[in-house]
Formats: sequence, C-alpha cells, structure tokens
Amino acid sequence: MLLPWFIVLIFTLVDLQICVAENSCTFWSSAGSVVQHGSSFTVYCMFNCKCKGSMYSDGPDTPLSPKQLNSTTIYLNVEGITEKRTYGCRCNNHEPKPLCLSQDPCGLDISPGYPPDHPKNISCVYEISNNETGVVNCVWDRGRDTYLQDHFVMWMRAGNHTETHVLHESSKGTENLSANFTLSTSVQYILVWVRAQNVLGSVESSIVNYTVSDIVMPSTPVLAQPECSSRNCSIRLRQFDVTQTLQIQFRTEQQQQWTTHPDSVVSMNSSVNIWSLEPYRLYHFRARSKFSTGLWSPWSSKLSSWTQEEAPAHALDVWFAPGPAFESMKIYWKESELSISKGRNVEYKITVYSRNLSFSINVSADVKSWSVPFCANCEVTVQARNSKGLSPPAKITTHQRKAETLLDVRAKSINSTVAISWTKPETAATAYVVEWFPEGLMLEELRWVRLDQNHTRVVLTDLKPWECYEGAVNAFSNDSLISRSRFKQTATLESVPETGPSVEKQVKGDEVTVTWMELPRLQRRGCITRYTIYLENHENNPAHPKLFSVGASHRKHMIRGLSPALYSLWMSASTAEGEGPPGQKIKFYIEEDNQLYPLLMIVFAVSMISFVFCLWKSSFVKQRFRQFFSCLIPDVPDPANSKWAKQCTKDGGKMILQLQPGNSNLINEEDETILVNVEIFKQRCDTYTPTNISPCVPSPTNLSPETELTTLLYPALTTYIKSFSHDSDSSDHTQTSLDTNTTISYISFHGMGNLDSYDQEEEEEEPVHFFPSLNIFMEPLELGEKLTLDAVKIDCSDFFQNA
Repeated sequence: MLLPWFIVLIFTLVDLQICVAENSCTFWSSAGSVVQHGSSFTVYCMFNCKCKGSMYSDGPDTPLSPKQLNSTTIYLNVEGITEKRTYGCRCNNHEPKPLCLSQDPCGLDISPGYPPDHPKNISCVYEISNNETGVVNCVWDRGRDTYLQDHFVMWMRAGNHTETHVLHESSKGTENLSANFTLSTSVQYILVWVRAQNVLGSVESSIVNYTVSDIVMPSTPVLAQPECSSRNCSIRLRQFDVTQTLQIQFRTEQQQQWTTHPDSVVSMNSSVNIWSLEPYRLYHFRARSKFSTGLWSPWSSKLSSWTQEEAPAHALDVWFAPGPAFESMKIYWKESELSISKGRNVEYKITVYSRNLSFSINVSADVKSWSVPFCANCEVTVQARNSKGLSPPAKITTHQRKAETLLDVRAKSINSTVAISWTKPETAATAYVVEWFPEGLMLEELRWVRLDQNHTRVVLTDLKPWECYEGAVNAFSNDSLISRSRFKQTATLESVPETGPSVEKQVKGDEVTVTWMELPRLQRRGCITRYTIYLENHENNPAHPKLFSVGASHRKHMIRGLSPALYSLWMSASTAEGEGPPGQKIKFYIEEDNQLYPLLMIVFAVSMISFVFCLWKSSFVKQRFRQFFSCLIPDVPDPANSKWAKQCTKDGGKMILQLQPGNSNLINEEDETILVNVEIFKQRCDTYTPTNISPCVPSPTNLSPETELTTLLYPALTTYIKSFSHDSDSSDHTQTSLDTNTTISYISFHGMGNLDSYDQEEEEEEPVHFFPSLNIFMEPLELGEKLTLDAVKIDCSDFFQNA
C-alpha cells in the first residue's frame, strides 16, 4: 500500500524541481526590443507553469488587457509607440494548490527610434604641427536625433593610401561630431567621407575632396605682455612664422565689440603698435594668424593692460546750493568720466577767493560735495587731481542766485519720467542748468544737468516713484546768471496719502494752537497740496465739524474764539489725486474764564461813574436832584441882607475883622489885628434879616475885647469875602472887578481858621488865601439887586491853583 504513494511523491517532486528550475514565464516582441519610432507590433507572454497570468506596462500598477492566445500564452497589440516602454507579465497564485512554486515576473524593454541620417556638412582643417606633419581635423553634421546608440566611421584617402578612423559610439543628440588624423605635409589632396549606423540601419555621406593648401591653418599665436603708454600699446608675439600674417583686436572693459587694428605684421621680429587709445583705460588684446593661403588660426587667449594716466584736460561739472540761513554754501561736483579725468582722482582741491578771504582745502576723492563759508561776491573753484596733475578750475560765484524769474517753466509727468520745458529769455542764453531734488532734500540729493543754448526741454529719468520733486531752470549768458525760475512740485506717480498727520494741541483761554509734522515720505504718495483741520463741537452740532484749510508749507494753525465746550480735532492731507484718510483724533476742553466776571464788573462801575459825572455837569439834573432831596440841604443865610453887610456898605466896602485872643491855638501870644479887604459889589444894601440865624457881626467899633470869638464866628454864618492882592488894589482893578462878566473867586469864612499874621502878609505883599467851603447842593450864585445865594458865584480854579 505504501509503494504507490511513494511513487506519486517521487514524480511530484520531480515536476516541482523542473518548474522551479525554469522561469514562470517568457516574454518576447514580434519586432524585437528596438523598433521604428511610431511603428506597431505585438508582444507575447507564455507561462511555463499552470497559473493565471496578467500583463502590465511600466510596473504592476499599470495593468493591461491582453488577449488569450492559448492555455499558456497571452498577447497584446501595441500601436504607434513613441517613447521607451517596459512591458511585463507575471503568474498570479490564486489557486489553493499551485503547481508552480516560482512567482518571478518576466518582461521586455522596448526602445523606439530612427535609422541614422546621412552625415553632411563635412569640414576639414589641416593644422600644421611642424615642418613634416600636421593634423587634419574634420567635423560633420550627424542630422536628427535617432534616440538610439549610433556608430560612425570616417574614411580618409590621400592618393592611393586610405586611412580609416572609427568613432565607435557617440552620445545621443544633434551636436556635431569630429574626428582627426595625422597627415604628412607632402600630401596635396585628400578625400573624406563618413558612415553612420545603428540597429535600424546604416548610411554613408557623400565624398568630399580637399586641396590641402586651402585648408591649411597655422597654430594659435602666443602674445607677450603688452607695453603701454598713455595713448598707445606695443604688441609682440612669442612664436611667429615669417610666412604668417598677424591680425590684432582690442577693446575696453566696458565695450562688447572688438576693434580690429588695420596693420598686419609679416616679420617675425616686428611688433604691432596700437595707437589712438584713451589714457587710464584697461584694454584687452587678442591675435590670430594665417599663411598666404589657407585659413585663419584660432584667436589667442586675451591679454590685458592699463594705459598710463594724463593730467585732466577738462574742468569738472560743478554746481552749488545755499546752506541754511545763507551762512554757508554747499559745492557739488560730478565724478568725471575716464575720458575727462584721464586717470584716477586722488583728491579734489577747493579754493575760495574774495577781497577779505582766501583759502584752499584738499578733500578726499570719495567726497562729492563740500560746504564753504558764504561771502558776498566770492569765487569758488574746484579742481580734480590725479597722479599727473590738476584739472582746469571750475568756477562758481556766490551772487549768481540773484536773478529774476524770466522763464516760463513747466513740469509734466510722463509715465515714470518728468519732462521739463521752458521758454527762452529775452537776453540770449548760452547755457542752461536744470536742477532737481526730492522735496526738502536739496542739500542731500541735489542733481543737475547742463544743456547748451539750443535746448528748451529735458526729460528727467531715474526718479523715485511716489516721490515729490522740485527744482529750477537757470539760464546763463557766458558766466552770468540772467534768470532763475523754479518749477512746481511734480511726481512720476501719485495717489491719495496713506494716512493723516499726527497733531498736537495747546489750549489757552478760548483759543487752541494746532501743530503737526510732515508725513513720512513713503506715506505721502506724491506732492502734498494742502492740509484740512476738522474741529468737532460735542455740544453744538457734532455731526457737522468745522473745516479749516491750511497750505502745504504750514506746520501750525491757531483757532480763536471757541466757546466753552468739549472738542475733538483731527487732520487729513491731500495730493492732486484727492484727500487721504484722517489722522488720529484728539480731544480738548475749553473752560469758562472766571476772571472775566470781575473785569466786566469793573468796566461796568467805571462806565456808571463816568455816566453820573457827565449827568452832574448838567444844571437841569442838579436842579431836579435838589428838588427831590431839598429836605437834606441845610439853610444858608443871605449875606446881602445881613446887618453885617449893611454895616459894610457904610465903610466904603472895606472892613477890618479883628480876632480876639481867646484861643492860643488860633492866634499868637501878641494881639494882632488881621485886616481883610472886603468889596461890596452893590452900593445899595437891602435890609433883610433871616429869623433863623444870629445877628450880623458887629462893626469893629462895636467890638470889645470881651467879645467872644464864637459870637464873631458863628458856625451857621458863612461870610463870602473876595480877596485882593495888595499889588492889585487900584481903582482900575476895582472898576474891572465890578464888571458883571468878571469871574470872581469867593472864600468861605467858617468858624475858627488857622490864619497867618496879616501884618506879615502886608509886609510880604502876598494875598491872603482862604479855603472855600463848597457845597455840592448849591448852584453858583449870580449877582443881582441883592446879595443873595443866586448872585454868588463860586469858581474853584483859584482853590485848586493855590491849594
């Protein structure tokens, strides 16, 4: 029973060994692994074991749909292949009991391509190595890219001798191929052709016949280091053949094209001199040669050399700008081109000339501007110095800025440039200087250009976008400035400002002072034309703030007459394109002025006093006042009807008043008599004695020493006496004093007065002055038939004069 099973096991192991030893499948193509580009063919896959197979392209992740040829073979038709592809298949183990243990896939790389083109454009050069031999180098065009590995073979036949040069393989592409071989100098003619082949076919070029003398070429010349002065360089060759012709080219570092020197050298010991060069320039030189027949040799490697320096032949381009407050003047100059400087500037010499000032200063070559003291009619010169000397002086005078505005200057932005145009002045100009600079940066970034008299327009380039520029056009007649005209602010690009100014305020009383700074340059976005201040009253129509427009050059504005309230304030800036966004808003409060009320009260009181005083000057007002306040006015006796007045008339208008000694404070120790001249204006005295007063003072004859002073000087009695100076006691004066038009001064004799000695006054010829007793409730008296109050006039001028 065990024998049959053992025999089956033996056969099974043998079959498995056979299956494992072989691949699981075999893959092949009907057109091979290399096919014609765009062709169609069929690929097959045969499985060596019993399994379920599949086919894929460029990896298992790209399955294909092959067809079943038989139980062991599948196939796929490929059409129009244009690129390299990899096809494969594998045995899938999906059965529970596989009969084949090997699962390795199989496949084939298919490469499409073209058969080679005919080689063409064969060109050969015979380069002489020595007197016996040389090397023939041939190049040809391989044609289109075959996308395959190509092989080329070149044949060369010299007479009956044929030499073959084989290029076993070349890289793919379309570049030209070359081959070279040695040839004796005795050979005169050669024939060359090329064969190209790959797996898809082979072709040959046509045969090219060369005369060796036509393709002969000398070796590349070797140059010695040139020797140069300021204007020429000498070129020599290290190796040279007497039968050769030499050609030399040169150019500067900045030039792109080479310049060919017209001279040729035919002698081995000769050198080539290159003339008409510029001083202090770096020149590059190269050379090539040829025989009397044949081809030019390749260019030699370039050699470089500097020409020497010369002293500058032209003056610098110099301009200037006044410094702050005209205390200094800043001189600018442009670095000259090499054609002008003729060397490397090592320093600049600045000289100032005037009647009272003269000095020189040397500055570094890196400096392009310098400030000098400002002086009237000073002449400033600037010179450049190199190793060979100084340049001619460039002159600037300080009074050149004093010129009238005669030119009609206009500035217009065009794309990223600005065109400046102007009219010619009446006085013929010989030159113009156009200057420009960013707004506010004249001393830092001043630029200018000089133009001749035929120009009336210039286009400014290399301007910063969104930058505001300003400048001027200066017209010169010889060295004198005849006109200077500024052009308005201009910018290549503009938009509204990015933000508003930051403001600060200072409040004082009912006014506020607003100050602000310029916007940063990057936020202006062009030329600022104006500023707008917005003032908002929170208590009175806050939705409609007041607007104040301020010029672009201002940095301060004062707002007056603000009523007490809470305010908000902000600003905006504008360009020609419109108004920008508002800046930061600030708040402030206007308080009531507490000192204003007392001041108004003082003004009111002064006004009322002045008004009352003016009213009091009116007699009508005073009369009304007396009528209302008559009860407060004391009764005054009528001196004209008193007994004393009647007695006075008997004595001719004069009486002697005698003060009795009763009070040591009023009189001296010795008895003295005080005489007072009393003038009676009327010779007739009416008899009238008021009932409410004491009797008239008795005459001096009735006075006794025992009479009391109180009787004589009763307080309620007021005596009006006109005082005369002794030097005026004349009849003429008396008559004049009786005139009714005469203003008469009266004094009031009230009670006990401090009287001086009358005898002393008589000796000194001085009048006696008495202080009047004034009553503001009494009107001035006028003289009438009786000596009444209405007849008495009080003139205070004497009182104030003698007080």
